[in-house]
Amino acid sequence: MKKVTFILIALISFSISAQKKKNGTVYIDHPAIDLVESFSKAWIEGDVDKAASFLHDDFKIFNATSENKDSKGSNKDAMVANMTWWVNNSDYLRMETSKGAYPDAIEYKKGDQLWVQTWDHLYAVNKQTGVKFDSPIHRLYLVSNDSKKILNIQEYNNANSFRRINLSWPGLDRKNGTIYINHENINTVRKTLYSFVNGDYEKSYSYWHENAVINDINLSEPISFEDAKKNNDQFLMNFNLDAIEQVGYPDYLEYDLNESKDVLSWWKFRITRKSDGKKFNMPIHYIHGFNNDGKIINATVYYNGSLLE
Repeated sequence: MKKVTFILIALISFSISAQKKKNGTVYIDHPAIDLVESFSKAWIEGDVDKAASFLHDDFKIFNATSENKDSKGSNKDAMVANMTWWVNNSDYLRMETSKGAYPDAIEYKKGDQLWVQTWDHLYAVNKQTGVKFDSPIHRLYLVSNDSKKILNIQEYNNANSFRRINLSWPGLDRKNGTIYINHENINTVRKTLYSFVNGDYEKSYSYWHENAVINDINLSEPISFEDAKKNNDQFLMNFNLDAIEQVGYPDYLEYDLNESKDVLSWWKFRITRKSDGKKFNMPIHYIHGFNNDGKIINATVYYNGSLLE
């Protein structure tokens, strides 16, 4: 039985090996890689004319993620215009090889083609909008066999990174919802806080969804509503909450984008430390998020946690 098993394994291994067929060679050093790196360096340094000199007259660039099956790509003039736009509209423009990656040059036997693959990270701050572009870019360069000219580029990128710049362009002002100075959700925030300071914890917590999540800037991770209640119990063991005072006025924001609903409020907590009777004031800023039923589903709280040490 062992012999039969060994023979079967050997046959399977031979079969797999026999299916392999070389179709070229991959290089880590190659004149084509030097060409691509010279092209990118010239562009990033703002020498668009030099970068353009590395492109073939019939050059084309393609969006490799496009679903347009009839796309004919963009020509050399369009590529030069695009590079010029980046140079003229960007601060801190740079492109670096992605961490752990390196370019490959591949000489294919079939089709007699020479390709260079790169994995880079493109960074820039748009001058007009202040939007940061910080995104990976993967490119496939088809290079002439003498490694003198780039014939075409297949580019993979995150379209959302470009979209943020376009949507923020000057003159394209866009409203993103409504701000309220009076709203039932504002009333709910006041109710939950004032019932808490008056010791009516059951009522205070009744305004919250049971699966609410709390982000405390003094903690490394968000916590659940149940854990937040335990933290409140611990606080009350060591401190008296003497009073809560509203500072300024709350804002309720109903956003169009993502349809989020947030109350922003500012408070002064008057606190006494039980161990020594020391009294102090603690400013707090809350952002309470609501669902469509008017329940608090999340909260972000900003305060100086060192005051409670």
